[in-house]
Amino acid sequence: MLSFFRVNARYQSISLVVFFLLLRLPFFLGGAPLLIPELSWMLVGEQMGRGFMLYRDVWDNVSPFSGLTYWLIDTLFGRTQWVYQLAAITVSVVQILYFNYVIHSREVFPERTFLPGALYALFLNISFDMGTLSPMLMANTFLLFAFGAIVKILVRREVTTQVFEMGLYIGIATLFYLPASLFMIWAFLALLFYTGSTVRHHLLGLFGSLFPLLMVVLFFYMNNGIESLNRNLLTSVFQVKQYNLNDFSSLIASLLLPLGFGVMGFMRIFTTLRFVNYQTRIQQVMALWFIIAVFTIPLMQFMAPMQFVIFIPPAAFFATHYFQSFRKKSWADEFQFITMGAVILMIQYQGLRGIIPGISMGKLENLRAKQAALPEQIQNKRVLVLGQHSGEYINNYTATPYLNWELASYDLRNLDNFDSVIHVYDNFKKDPPDYVIDKVNIMPKLLYRVPALRSQYELSPWKGIYQRKI
Repeated sequence: MLSFFRVNARYQSISLVVFFLLLRLPFFLGGAPLLIPELSWMLVGEQMGRGFMLYRDVWDNVSPFSGLTYWLIDTLFGRTQWVYQLAAITVSVVQILYFNYVIHSREVFPERTFLPGALYALFLNISFDMGTLSPMLMANTFLLFAFGAIVKILVRREVTTQVFEMGLYIGIATLFYLPASLFMIWAFLALLFYTGSTVRHHLLGLFGSLFPLLMVVLFFYMNNGIESLNRNLLTSVFQVKQYNLNDFSSLIASLLLPLGFGVMGFMRIFTTLRFVNYQTRIQQVMALWFIIAVFTIPLMQFMAPMQFVIFIPPAAFFATHYFQSFRKKSWADEFQFITMGAVILMIQYQGLRGIIPGISMGKLENLRAKQAALPEQIQNKRVLVLGQHSGEYINNYTATPYLNWELASYDLRNLDNFDSVIHVYDNFKKDPPDYVIDKVNIMPKLLYRVPALRSQYELSPWKGIYQRKI
């Protein structure tokens, strides 16, 4: 397998796509479980499709371009999981082909092969949750485009207006996934250390990064949503953490091989003396990528393999060097590659199908949306979940802006504040739920504080569930 992707031929681009689709075969054969974040993204698109504005009318901290993508998918296809997975496959294929194109066409390594794309495809399957269309996956595409712009600058040894293009890609990535904004520092350091950039070039790159962000801020300002943008997105990245979704064992098992081979490849660079100057600089730029990616970890809402897709480019980059560092093709490097691929596939199949009974590692149980034990009457209804939703929305629709519980707590846990009470009443009036599923016992105080709601809602025969009066 390793020797196959070392063959430098045009048809290998097709081979990369086929190879990736074969790795994703389990998704085609039996599907993948619905994940809680994935369900939340679908609900965001659904609410936006009903005419509600993100942040102002839909309280969630998904970045604006990601929300726009989910709205577009919901408008065209509705709440259909396989469409999200198909879109994720398309985005992944673009990343694989572009990453390999940059490495191959710019002769980043002495040996021109299609191994970078093969490793990238393999690492995109370290866990089944990477098969969903996450904001991190979409943002990673534009960070790769920014990397391609930097490589062009390093190869040509001159700083041109491409720094604006590089900054623009980072700005767009930020609008898909807010922590990607840290890569503005990556771009600044890359230009400062490895190019002959001037202050003018740095300002041009900064303007490229800020331009799309300023346009979005202007849009929300014109639509009376700047305060909601600040509360639900800008400040929430430091405050909102969904610790109940963490799965550290699955995370460590999934990342161990990609990062392990990446680190070994990085260490082998110091024992290899056959790189020209620009190749060495590109290696250092990719090492900076890894360092900046580490600083995004504290900004993640929860710990799952899908959140670490941003580490795949440096892991695939340095792992490529590891496998190419063997001076003579031997069975040892081929065996390592096949073994690594087999273990990664086993982790993926274990997560999807549970091929090893009694072992929960890789299944991401905390991340899965489980069918809630609701009465038969609460099906295809507009509901509000007070507390962390898990599976209540699977067969229902969301009502009111309070989709993300951590953000909803800003109002619903602050009912002694008059402004919060007014906000809650206005939101109920604008989009009234048929049922309120109270998991944190807030509804009694809410009905006491808002007499108008007391006349509209009553406790149902089911514990903790309030229904709207007919």
